[in-house]
Amino acid sequence: MKNFVDIVEEIKSIVSTEFNGKKIYDKDVADILGISQMNFATMKKRNKVPFGELLDFCALKSISINWLLYGQSPESLVAATNRFFMVKYFGQISASAGGGANADEEVSQMLEIPQEFVAMLGGERELKNIEAINVTGDSMEPTFSYNDIVFINRAKTDLARGGIFTIRTEAGLFIKRVQKRLDGRVDIISDNPVYAPQTLNPNEIEVIGRVISRFGSVD
Repeated sequence: MKNFVDIVEEIKSIVSTEFNGKKIYDKDVADILGISQMNFATMKKRNKVPFGELLDFCALKSISINWLLYGQSPESLVAATNRFFMVKYFGQISASAGGGANADEEVSQMLEIPQEFVAMLGGERELKNIEAINVTGDSMEPTFSYNDIVFINRAKTDLARGGIFTIRTEAGLFIKRVQKRLDGRVDIISDNPVYAPQTLNPNEIEVIGRVISRFGSVD
């Protein structure tokens, strides 16, 4: 996948005709994507690709996200459409890696993914169980950061072996590292050490599914 700088340069090229030959700066790209200049600078420094904003940009410009991220030509996409797959993406839902997030809005769209990414999601047979949502907050950094898109397998809800799950509590929707204790209670752990662990009873947690990827592997 292209890095942040390369993607920015592609966007500059795409919108160049709109600027009538004027030089396009990073701040212009930030405005186009609807990202504050401060957040844009942070993403550039960390090489954090803003997937959500890129999806909106590609939809607006009627271009393929696979072309923008992977450099695959439109001709190759047409010639090999059977190599691309779709998963359900709830773009209006954010699971919080900090405080609880609101999940009342459940309007979905279909997110196109390339064949090489299907294996990371468990294979083609698992796609029916996969849903994608956004991340907000910083308590799971560096594993996840604000505005990452994460993929959840809703068929995997067993906490016995632990792992990273999307869960719902009375405080909202969360992405957390979860470990089951010998006494039956559940530890809710943030990867960012600034945030203290929390222990809940099983009946206080609704397990939505296991987080399995974010356009990359999850530990």
